[in-house]
Amino acid sequence: MTPNDLQPSDDAEKTAIFRATILGPIMLRDLTHGQLATELRALSEVRYRPPGADSTRTYQVSTLERWLYVYRARGLAGLCPKPRSDKGFAQALSEELRELLLDIRREHPSASVSLILDTLTEEGYFEKATVSEPTVRRLYAAAGLPRRAKRGEGGTKTRLRWQAERPGAIWHGDVCHVTTCKVAGKPTPIRIHGMLDDASRYVVALEAHTTEKEVDMLGMLVDALRRHGKPDALYLDNGSTYRGEVLKTACARLGITLLHAKPYDPQARGKMERFWRTLRDGLLNYLRDAASLAEINTQLRAFLDKRYHVRPHSSLLGKSPAKVYATRAPGEGAIDDAAFRTALTERSRRHVSSDNVISLDGVAYELDQGFLAGKNVTVAQCFVTPDEAPWVEHEGKRLVLRLLDPVKNAQRKRPPRVAEEKPTRLTGFDPTRTLLRTPKAKDGGPGSEGGAQ
Repeated sequence: MTPNDLQPSDDAEKTAIFRATILGPIMLRDLTHGQLATELRALSEVRYRPPGADSTRTYQVSTLERWLYVYRARGLAGLCPKPRSDKGFAQALSEELRELLLDIRREHPSASVSLILDTLTEEGYFEKATVSEPTVRRLYAAAGLPRRAKRGEGGTKTRLRWQAERPGAIWHGDVCHVTTCKVAGKPTPIRIHGMLDDASRYVVALEAHTTEKEVDMLGMLVDALRRHGKPDALYLDNGSTYRGEVLKTACARLGITLLHAKPYDPQARGKMERFWRTLRDGLLNYLRDAASLAEINTQLRAFLDKRYHVRPHSSLLGKSPAKVYATRAPGEGAIDDAAFRTALTERSRRHVSSDNVISLDGVAYELDQGFLAGKNVTVAQCFVTPDEAPWVEHEGKRLVLRLLDPVKNAQRKRPPRVAEEKPTRLTGFDPTRTLLRTPKAKDGGPGSEGGAQ
């Protein structure tokens, strides 16, 4: 530390030192009452420039005398200016209005001061000209409330930088929008789906799609789980892509905790947002015309392998994401194919139309089993392989569903409608045999011996 590093701690101490400097010639002298009065009158005629002031001024004898006695009693701290006891209490407002303003800020932290004043003025609480916005902000500051409206700042809790304890503990998931790219010469909105390991900043999945559907994300997630094993938790955005029942069910079956960030709080997903900025600066801002999505995906993988994963990361103390992620135990979180299929198979009830058609996610499929027409059936769909067709499960059997092709059906031979159940034995049931048979008389009925004479 050099002598120039020692500075007053705040404006109050700076003012106290200034006042002590004015009193310097007389603070340590033993003066009689008359001599002290003479010295104070001399000091009161000198002009001084207070700290931060643009002009000079003088100080009255009574002020200088008060400074002198308080310094002798309390030292430098006694010369520090005292804040007003009513500072921040908006003297133009009554106690009732001050409490109302404070309660509004506590209840509606996102409301701006101007909106609060406009509303209260329209409701007749006061005239707007009598209360200024800075006055209300000072009132809020004095009460420890936000001076300005909060916009996605996560409430009143302190925001802390955090990180998972090890690779594989938490994966972040999000989607980045690219609107400046053309695919095969045609302007195409590109959606980059990505997943990033929290502890290492290693990107476990990154794919380009033209949509932001759950099925796109699920295909990418399956690939990431196959290659890297499962994480302890997924920390995702609040969009519909990450709110589907398939993802929720699959994570529960695989033992993955599903977490969602608070809405309108991008800071809570800072690691993912920081990666998107790096990706934009290093690649996305330069995408102009690509032959296909496959070409874009090739460029994304090359960016990860040659630039991002191998470069030192400031948040990793100079280590690269690849080096930190490599500390994860081999085989940790591995999932076998059977568990995959079980976790990512969705079953739902669907109605079979009279012409044997089932609609699933807007796609029409048809059945060959005519006896199921008009009935509700269980349709299963596995998301492990995106191109795998759904199927119908009926009495322990797996019935094939095919994409509906009306044109082909025009030339196709109609399959027979197979009976749902075959008889196990012949019963001899024949209603025609009873038509000509004379019915037997019942006891007490007409034609019986016990009839009336």
